[in-house]
Amino acid sequence: MRLRALLDTDALGLRLLGGEDELDRTVRGVMTTDLKDPSRYLSGGELVLTGLAWRHDATDSEPFVRILAGAGVAALAAGEAELGDIPEDLVLACVRHRLPLFAVNESVAFATITEHVVRQVSGERAGDLAAVVDRHRRMMTSGPAGGGPDVVLDLLGSDLDLRAWVLSPTGRTVAGADGDGPALSGDVCARLAAEHLAAARTGRRGPHRVTVGATTYSLFPVRSSGRSASASRDVRETVLSDWLLAVEADAGDWPEERLDLLQGVTQLISVERDRRDAARTVRRRLAQEVLELVQTGAAPAEIAARLRVAAPVLLPGLGAAPHWQVVVARVEWDGGDVDGGPVAQSLLEEILVDPLSRGPEHSDRIAVAHTGEEAIALVPLPAVSSEHDGSESGLLADVLLEAVRGPLSAGLNDDGRLTLGVSAAVHSAEGLRGALEEARHARRVAAARPGRVCAAGHQELASHVLLLPFVPDDVRRAFTARLLDPLRDYDRRHRAELIPTLEAFLDCDGSWTRCANRLHLHVNTLRYRVGRIEQLTGRDLSRLEDKLDFFLALRMS
Repeated sequence: MRLRALLDTDALGLRLLGGEDELDRTVRGVMTTDLKDPSRYLSGGELVLTGLAWRHDATDSEPFVRILAGAGVAALAAGEAELGDIPEDLVLACVRHRLPLFAVNESVAFATITEHVVRQVSGERAGDLAAVVDRHRRMMTSGPAGGGPDVVLDLLGSDLDLRAWVLSPTGRTVAGADGDGPALSGDVCARLAAEHLAAARTGRRGPHRVTVGATTYSLFPVRSSGRSASASRDVRETVLSDWLLAVEADAGDWPEERLDLLQGVTQLISVERDRRDAARTVRRRLAQEVLELVQTGAAPAEIAARLRVAAPVLLPGLGAAPHWQVVVARVEWDGGDVDGGPVAQSLLEEILVDPLSRGPEHSDRIAVAHTGEEAIALVPLPAVSSEHDGSESGLLADVLLEAVRGPLSAGLNDDGRLTLGVSAAVHSAEGLRGALEEARHARRVAAARPGRVCAAGHQELASHVLLLPFVPDDVRRAFTARLLDPLRDYDRRHRAELIPTLEAFLDCDGSWTRCANRLHLHVNTLRYRVGRIEQLTGRDLSRLEDKLDFFLALRMS
């Protein structure tokens, strides 16, 4: 398309400031940038859109325009939203270098102009799908103004009639326009994420095809462009943190050209993933600094000062230091030859995001550090007005994992474990060290449970539940065998149901009447059974010590 056609399109809000004699130039692409030197992203023929963030004074215009003219761009379009009227020094520089200059009305989004140009150019070059990806690669890598993955997914829908979503490893929707047709449900997202993780663990190359109901989806892995893609790298280092692109189509019979296009799209999305990780650097550093102060026994005043710095970053606009919770996570692989700390850090950042939220920006209030194999999250909570500890409005261990247990279990396969512990909410720096220890204790309780994905909260640390998991297996077996094996043998030979009777008797706090009613027995029959239990074990169920021993034996069996 030609520049003249852009100027004639009223919806684009373009006003010509110079270069009327050059309006027959051909536009072959579009790029948004606020870099001082965007030359490495230019190949010639682009309409360059800029918000002028690169301009600090009048001397910046000349070198910027000289770079664009040298790269052979078609024209420059500057937005009026930042500075109002376009600076005169920029107008004069464009005149000197014969570069057409447009002003973009502040009411018009750059995305509107980008979509129009891409549609026109792709229509004129029908069938050249790779050109679409190439244009948007430049657009996304030039700076945040590129529009993120939603721009590319919109293109897949409008130009290729493909509905697509970017999903996190837990099945959360990171990007994807709903458009026509029903949105993906949480259950479908979780299923797709689980299928993708299971396929990745087997080493199968994408795309992976999955049929849910009557719909077939093709799943493409989105690997971070900042990491090594070496085939020798252990998949377990990244499988629980990489995104995936889910396309509502069967890619089994696609030509190579279209498969290459989708691979290009995943590369664009990986740029957004890298930006998201880079944006977390400040929050991770804040968490690391607070954690080091807590673990080294720093004075509460010093920790409180650091928290006052962290609060505005993690909860902008709150106005006061919030309450805090600590969450500790650990990812462990059989053999111990894979570093689980970075994986646990990335995974915990994802788990702590509301699974119903969309987009990558919802994690901007979570600070996670990692030390060795352990990831530690400092989670701010808005201060509550009650005098209680505020834990009721905070995070609950089981709720955290409820929505993500299925996908993560698939990714952990049969050789990995995720364990997680959650502290109570604390009000001040004085309580933070105790919260860290509480979360660590809770995680150890979770680690003692069966299953690939386990969690425990601070509520469980005030009972025998905290102690039982740490009883050595040989002691556990000997203790339960001494008390319960005689009853099991008797039940097996006589079908007497002494074990169920013992459980009901203890559960009814030794009340003969309540226990008899629960078991639908006459009280005399219950007394006979309890007498038989005492005779076989040499214990007295009227004594508190013996009741406690039976209670613990049943819990450990």
